[in-house]
Amino acid sequence: MLVLTIAVGAALCQNAPPLASPGAQQATPEQPAAAPSEAAPPTNPPARQENPGLINEIGKMFDKLPAWKSPGETIDDLNARAKDAAKDATDTLSRLATPSMVTGRLACPASANGAPDCQAATDKLCQSKGFKAGKSLTTDSAESCSAKVLIPGRARKPDDCRTDTYVTRAFCQ
Repeated sequence: MLVLTIAVGAALCQNAPPLASPGAQQATPEQPAAAPSEAAPPTNPPARQENPGLINEIGKMFDKLPAWKSPGETIDDLNARAKDAAKDATDTLSRLATPSMVTGRLACPASANGAPDCQAATDKLCQSKGFKAGKSLTTDSAESCSAKVLIPGRARKPDDCRTDTYVTRAFCQ
């Protein structure tokens, strides 16, 4: 505080005009002293020069600081940012398909080599429930025979029955 008081006093004294009594003029060698009645009319003081003191420099520093927001404006900005982030997150989550487990019974078609193609059946099962594709979780097999097998006394042949595979549960996306 003492340093600040000394600096302020020094800053004020730097541009102080010389003190003179009113009506008294100093004589210069070229001009004799004039009588008090012939005194020059008072003139306006010259424009004040910039004070290079400590206080002036601190004032300049405060002028350069950015404008501060009020607490209410700061909270409003944070709320707007949070609202935008929540909206973006909701949009992203709504675009993602929620995977689900579906049940049904769909036959696996035979592939070119005679093996069942259960991936195609799984995709069809998922598409029937509104999804794009999936993976089979549970399959079931059953033997399908022709009516010839039911004829009494007829011998059963190897091509009378076949084994069918079904997808019964799938995880769809």
